[in-house]
Amino acid sequence: MDKLIIKGGRRLTGEVAVSGSKNAALPILFTTILASGRHEIRNVPGLRDINTSIHLLETLGARVEGRSGTIWVDTSGLDQVEATYDLVKTMRASVLVLGPLLARFGRSRVSLPGGCAIGARPIDQHLKGLAAMGADIRLSHGYVEAEAKTLRGARIHFDLSTVGGTEHLLMTAALAKGETVLENAAREPEIAELAEVLNGMGAKIEGAGTDTIRVLGVEQLAPMSHRVMPDRIEAGTFMIAAAITGGDVRIRDMRLEHLDALAFKLQDAGVEVFSRDNAVQVRGPERIRPVNIKTRPYPGFPTDMQAQFMALMCLADGASVISENIFENRFMHVAELLRFGADILIEGNTATVKGVRRLSGAPVMATDLRASASLVLAGLAADNTTEISRIYHLDRGYERIEEKLKGLGADIERVKE
Repeated sequence: MDKLIIKGGRRLTGEVAVSGSKNAALPILFTTILASGRHEIRNVPGLRDINTSIHLLETLGARVEGRSGTIWVDTSGLDQVEATYDLVKTMRASVLVLGPLLARFGRSRVSLPGGCAIGARPIDQHLKGLAAMGADIRLSHGYVEAEAKTLRGARIHFDLSTVGGTEHLLMTAALAKGETVLENAAREPEIAELAEVLNGMGAKIEGAGTDTIRVLGVEQLAPMSHRVMPDRIEAGTFMIAAAITGGDVRIRDMRLEHLDALAFKLQDAGVEVFSRDNAVQVRGPERIRPVNIKTRPYPGFPTDMQAQFMALMCLADGASVISENIFENRFMHVAELLRFGADILIEGNTATVKGVRRLSGAPVMATDLRASASLVLAGLAADNTTEISRIYHLDRGYERIEEKLKGLGADIERVKE
């Protein structure tokens, strides 16, 4: 098992490029199930979750060439309809194969994904939507079994904004007969990108990126060729890395319009953020100003940036209040940030962060993907040395992050524990 060793206190400067989006690439990989043939997907990040998805597709009978960058997925020989617990337990997004397998083969069997370190993420909205489209859904021995001779369009209203549920039913509805209307749909950029991919395959989708999406089902789809969008959460993490170290960093291959909520809050905190020459420049101030945030579904402040922003507020000149409104267990990084000397008080879903003059390096342990990033950021700004263990969480969502940070002047090494 690997760990990171960070000698903090260095001001980050220079240029860094953002990798392809993990959260966009995962559902795009699973859309290949819908169309027999050879698909080309470019700008795929080299991550643990991508490897898991590829392994799942191969288990279903697909042939995959490549593991990152440009990969080719040939689903013409795909002949299995079951995703086992051994695969699904390592990545919740694996449940997204349920609907595409059902749409293509008329049946599918996928393990229930179980819990999650950052809180319960049930799939009831996914199953409610599939049932509304005519699927016979059964839960048996920890598996979801679905059958449907014909899937038909339906009006589906999500009880809450769900990214996975919206993606799942968007893919499935592409091959259903008639029109499907998804109401209270999630609006994330990754969903608009998924709709773009599906439309390129021959689907008829309107409204992706709004809370009402209309899908007119087609009889069949064709293989795709697509370049994955930049990862907005990785980009946001580099923005905060520049801010927390008082640095000056140019970030390439990012779309600032996907991070408006974060950019506005960083500017409120005294951070300079501006576009220049097809890139985004971020300059940190001498002292961060305290800023309050509340996580919301897109286009609100992203829950996936809450832990990283909290690390920044640990060094603010005053107190800030951070409210987490998406996941109930997403303050697990607080206990580790306290080991740096941070001053944080939690009450329910709210954390009050009183900024301190400096953080002190410490041995800490990652608990989930974004918590891992917050510890890296704290370590970059802290005095002395920080050791971060269990960084396999980090490898799920950040491609070669230590190499990229090293290119900006960070003193960071990956070593074997």
